[in-house]
Amino acid sequence: MSKSIHSVNRLHTHLAWDNSIPPVISIQSGETVSFSCLDASNGQITKESTVASLSSLVFSQLDQVSGPVYVQGALPGDTLQVDVISVETADWGWTGLIPGFGLLSDEFPEPALKIWKLNKQEEFAWFDEQRRIKIPLRPFAGEMGVAPGKMGAFSTIPPYNTGGNLDTRQLIAGSTLFLPIEVNGALFSIGDGHAAQGDGEVCGTAIETPMEVTVRLTVRKDRPFTKTPHFQAFRPNVHNDEYYCTTGIDSDIREATRSAVRNMINVLEAEFQMDRVSAYMLCSVAGDLRMHEVVDMPNYVIGMMLPKSLLRGPTTIV
Repeated sequence: MSKSIHSVNRLHTHLAWDNSIPPVISIQSGETVSFSCLDASNGQITKESTVASLSSLVFSQLDQVSGPVYVQGALPGDTLQVDVISVETADWGWTGLIPGFGLLSDEFPEPALKIWKLNKQEEFAWFDEQRRIKIPLRPFAGEMGVAPGKMGAFSTIPPYNTGGNLDTRQLIAGSTLFLPIEVNGALFSIGDGHAAQGDGEVCGTAIETPMEVTVRLTVRKDRPFTKTPHFQAFRPNVHNDEYYCTTGIDSDIREATRSAVRNMINVLEAEFQMDRVSAYMLCSVAGDLRMHEVVDMPNYVIGMMLPKSLLRGPTTIV
């Protein structure tokens, strides 16, 4: 596999998923790309900012992504495998309550801003030092996606079946994301650095931070069942279990959940020749449903996760 490294700087950004945006670079399948990314405010918030800065935010400039990258050989119907090699944050970050954003925005109408100091050496940040509440750092990119097949400009705020604002905290270094390709070259972009986040990102922001992130992009011709983002990652627990996750993305949370389960059944059928009844039962007794993203309307991201130790069959899913 090629180890060539390409780079995309923080000036190469766009504010919509649009297949008419020309790529900033073209790479071969299997090559790596390093991205330098501003935070989700597009540099409007800095470590010196105060809560007053929120009132002057230009909302049309939020959630920019870096790219797009054209991957040679990528065709509609293929899958783009995104191996997250490394994610490095700045030494600071921010969390804000932005009026109109968040799950409880109607109950928290006033703006608020917390500037964090990130201890990257010890991998934590103090939430409240007096109360000894510290947050482990698990940095990841909130936005990873490819261009949609439909013509037109689509906001970077919501998630889509082709990725986008997934805000999925499991996509740290060492994880692998699979995205369905709808256009030639895939046109991959990334952004929205997070130093830490809980499942769902309920107030609408994580610990937002600039980031340097490196990924390997590989075209897969053997995964026709990838219709929404799938990923494999390690669960942060004492056993460090590896699991595989399918997602459902929909404006109706029940339909998103049904889609996540249905997509896992399809994987078990296609990759492990399991009948649908058995696959459905396995999802019920061993699968975990997770709310990955619940605030970037109009869509929700729901995941169905199964331990990879249970995925036994004629093939090994990678």
